[in-house]
Amino acid sequence: MTIRAITFDFWGTLFRDRHGEERHQVRVEALVKETGAEVANADKALRDTMSYFLQQHILTQQTLTPMDAVEICCAKLGVSIAPDAAAFLARIFADVILDFPPEPIEDALDAVKETSARVPIAIISDTGFSPGRNLRVLMEREGFSPYFMATTFSDEMGVAKPQQPMFEKTAAQIGVAANELLHIGDLEPTDIVGAHQVGSKGGLFTAVNDRFADNTSADYIFPCWRDFINLLPKLV
Repeated sequence: MTIRAITFDFWGTLFRDRHGEERHQVRVEALVKETGAEVANADKALRDTMSYFLQQHILTQQTLTPMDAVEICCAKLGVSIAPDAAAFLARIFADVILDFPPEPIEDALDAVKETSARVPIAIISDTGFSPGRNLRVLMEREGFSPYFMATTFSDEMGVAKPQQPMFEKTAAQIGVAANELLHIGDLEPTDIVGAHQVGSKGGLFTAVNDRFADNTSADYIFPCWRDFINLLPKLV
């Protein structure tokens, strides 16, 4: 099938994480303040919750929200807090990424610009502590937003990759069939499996995360964005 549009993952594909520990410390401080927990206990509860989020993301394709994170942390700490305090914590958990953001991966913006000049492009990304609305802010700050015709985030969809609606809705928004996409991401179980489930092609991006490089069903492997840019004229 001809590739008529290209979609990109966010984390580990267009952006690499930075300041993760700084974000964690802000969340810990807020959790201590609102629950009265000891710092060490809040730290462990939050780290365990993050691990649980990542596990659910891969194993069950379930998107958890900042409020889920608050509820899980409180359960681990054995405390109960008022609804307004929980809402406050959820906002802190979600919005701290705007103060301590990730950074664009080398040549990612060039890849986006080059691609958008040839075919429609979109984002298909799962979320976690940081919701889609804030990832859009980061994309706008770094100059990515004008090139994308659609941005699909799992917290807004209610499903996560590799589930087919993530790809099907995005394809419909940009005016192509789902099997006419090339989706590029760094995770075999979500990005590549999801692309193949709708009959589209999958490209594994390995510059940040190469743990699937030796065992992938991807149609293409891109070790860096410059390699992708060089191949782009042959793809579309």
